[in-house]
Amino acid sequence: MRALQQTSLDGPQDLHLIADAPMPAPGPGEVLVRVGAAGVNFVDISQARGTFAGGPRPPYLAGIEGAGEITAVGAGVSGLRPGMHVIGAGMAGGAFAEYMLLPAAAAVPVPAGWADREALGLVVNWPTALAALRTLGGVTAGQTVLIHAAAGATGQAAVRIAKHYGATVIATASPGKHEVVRAQGADHVLDSRAAGVAAAVRRLTGGAGADLVLESAGGSTLDASLGAAKRVTGRVVVYGLAGGEARISNWDLVYRHQIHVIGLNIGVLIQAAPHLFGELVGEMAGLIGSGVLRPARPTVYPLADGPQALAELEARATVGKLALQP
Repeated sequence: MRALQQTSLDGPQDLHLIADAPMPAPGPGEVLVRVGAAGVNFVDISQARGTFAGGPRPPYLAGIEGAGEITAVGAGVSGLRPGMHVIGAGMAGGAFAEYMLLPAAAAVPVPAGWADREALGLVVNWPTALAALRTLGGVTAGQTVLIHAAAGATGQAAVRIAKHYGATVIATASPGKHEVVRAQGADHVLDSRAAGVAAAVRRLTGGAGADLVLESAGGSTLDASLGAAKRVTGRVVVYGLAGGEARISNWDLVYRHQIHVIGLNIGVLIQAAPHLFGELVGEMAGLIGSGVLRPARPTVYPLADGPQALAELEARATVGKLALQP
C-alpha cells in the first residue's frame, strides 16, 4: 500500500511516500481501517524531530489520527464491524497510509451524516480543548480565559467552548489570522508575535490577569502565559510545546508566578483517569448535539504532499485543521 514513511529524526523533510508498505492485519482487539482522511497534528512534527517522549524510531509509518471505514476486525472485538466508519488515534502511527490499525477501544464512530474528514479533531483536538478548559481548567461563567494559538484546530474549538460556558476570551494569533479567531467568538485578539502579551492581558482585565490560560505555544510564550495569569487562583494548563521547551523553577513559583501550573497530555488522561475521560466524552457529545462543536472543514492535501503540510504547520502558516487524503 501507499504510505508516508519517516526515515530520520531530522524533521518532516525526511517524510517520504512509499508504494510498497506492507498491508497491516488486525490482531486481537484491533480493527483495520481504510483511511478516508488523516489528521495532521503537532504530535506528528514532534515525533519527526524526536522530541515526543517515547515516540517511534525511524523508519516508521507516520500519522497518529485517521478516520475511515472498517474493513476487518481482530479477535475479541465487539461492537464494531466491517462497513462502520470510525475515527481514532494511535501514538504508534500509521495513519498517513491507505490502511491503518486502531485499537478497538480507541475507535469512535463517525457521527451520522458526517464525512470522514469532518470527524477529524473528534479524538485529538476537541477533547484536548475541553479537558484544558473544563476537566483541568475548571472554567466558569464570568471568568477570563487566555487562549494561545487560537487559529489552530484545538484553539478554535477552545474559543467556541469557552464562550459557550460564559467566559470572556482573550486569544492570540498572528495578524493574518485575527478575523478567523474573531469569527469563533473571541472577545479580544492579540498579536501572538508581539512583545507584551502579559501586559496586554492585564490591561484588558483591569490589572487582575486571566483566570485560566491555555498554553500550547511553548518557548518564550510560556513566560508570557505565567505572567498573564491571575495571582494565587490563576491556572495555566500546558498541553503543547510547538515553539520549543521552556523552564520554570521553584524560585519562579514562589517569588514571580504564584499560580497553578497544570500539565495535560490527552493520551495519559485517557489511560490514567478513564472516568474523567468518560465524563469528558459525554460532555463533548452534548456540545456536538448543541452545535457548539461542528463538523470540521479541514484544508486537505494529497497524501504525497504530507511533508509540505507538516512543514507549513510547523511554520505556523496554516489555519484550522489539516488533513491528508490517501
